[in-house]
Amino acid sequence: MYEDYYRFSAKPFQLNPDPRFFYGSKGHKRAMAYLDYGLSLGEGFIVITGEVGAGKTTLVRNLFRQLDAHSLVAAQLVSTQLDAEDTLRSVAASFGLQHEGLTKSALLKNLEDFLGAASRQGKRALLVVDEAQNLTPRAVEELRMLSNFQSNERSLIQTFLLGQPEFRGILQSPDMQQLRQRVVASYHLGPLDADETRGYIEHRLRTVGWQGNPGFDEEAFVALHRFTGGIPRRLNTTCDRLLLFGFLEEKGHFGEAEVDEVISDLKNEVAHQDFHGSTGVGNQLSAGGALHNEDTARLALRVEQMERSINRILPIVRKILYTVSERPAADDEAPSGQRDAAH
Repeated sequence: MYEDYYRFSAKPFQLNPDPRFFYGSKGHKRAMAYLDYGLSLGEGFIVITGEVGAGKTTLVRNLFRQLDAHSLVAAQLVSTQLDAEDTLRSVAASFGLQHEGLTKSALLKNLEDFLGAASRQGKRALLVVDEAQNLTPRAVEELRMLSNFQSNERSLIQTFLLGQPEFRGILQSPDMQQLRQRVVASYHLGPLDADETRGYIEHRLRTVGWQGNPGFDEEAFVALHRFTGGIPRRLNTTCDRLLLFGFLEEKGHFGEAEVDEVISDLKNEVAHQDFHGSTGVGNQLSAGGALHNEDTARLALRVEQMERSINRILPIVRKILYTVSERPAADDEAPSGQRDAAH
C-alpha cells in the first residue's frame, strides 16, 4: 500500500526472514564469524541464542546464501515440542525422506543412507533446529546420536541449534553434558544499539530504493530504539506501521511526535500489551472481588486511550475504503473506446 506512495520496490520491513535485508551489526558480524568457523570444522553443533526477533533465522539464511547451493543439503526443523521419535520423523521429513509408519531403526537407516549418499556426492548436510529451548532431553539425545553418523572419519551431518536466551541455561544442565562436548561454536545475539538501530532502518529502506523520502529526525530514531529495545523484529513491526501511518496521513517526514503517535496506537493493541503488568485481570480484583480504586482509574485511562486510537483510525479506514472503491469507478468512467480496447 505505502510502497507506491514512497516509491519503494518492495516492503522494507516485512516480518519474514529475508537474507536480502541482512544487516551486519557488530553482533551479527561476530555471529557470522562463529558460524563460518564452525562450518569449517564440518562437524558437531553450532549454537546461536538470542531474544525473540533478534535475527537468528535471518543470520542462518544469510549464511546459506553464501554457500554453494549445489554442495549443500539443508533442512529446517521448526516445531520442536515433540517427543524423541517424532523428532526423528520430523528430521526425516525435513530432508524429504519417507517417515510415516516406519520403526525407529528404519528411520535411522533411511537417514544414514541419505546422508551417506549426499557425502559421496560431495554435499554438506546441515540441519537447522529452531526454537531449540523447547526440545526435551530425549529429543536432544536423538539429535546428538545423528552426529555419530560418519564416513571415513568425517561426520555426515552438522546441526545448528537456534534458541531463546533460556537455552543457554538448559545447555548447562547435567542432562546436556554430552551435547556440550559436541558444541564447536556458540554465540549469543544481543539487541542493536542506538547507532545500529538507525543503520538497520536506513539499510532496509535503501534495499528497496529509498532516496530520502520519507525523512527521519534524529529524535525519531531515538524513539524507535527506546520503544523496540533494538530488537529487529520489533523494529520491523513499528517501522511498518509508521510508514503506513505516513502514507495515510500523507507525511514525507517523521519526527518524535509521529513515532510516539504510532507507538501509542500499538500499545493499545493486544499484541503489544503487557499482561504481566499491574493492569492484568488478576491484579484488578481484590480479595473480596471488588476493583481497587487505583486499578479502576487505570482501566478508565486504558479505555479512554483506546477510544482515542479508534477515533484516529476511523478516518484512515474511510480513506482506504474510498481509495479502493475509486479504482473500479475510474475504470467505468473511461471512454468507451478505451474500454473496448482494453477488452
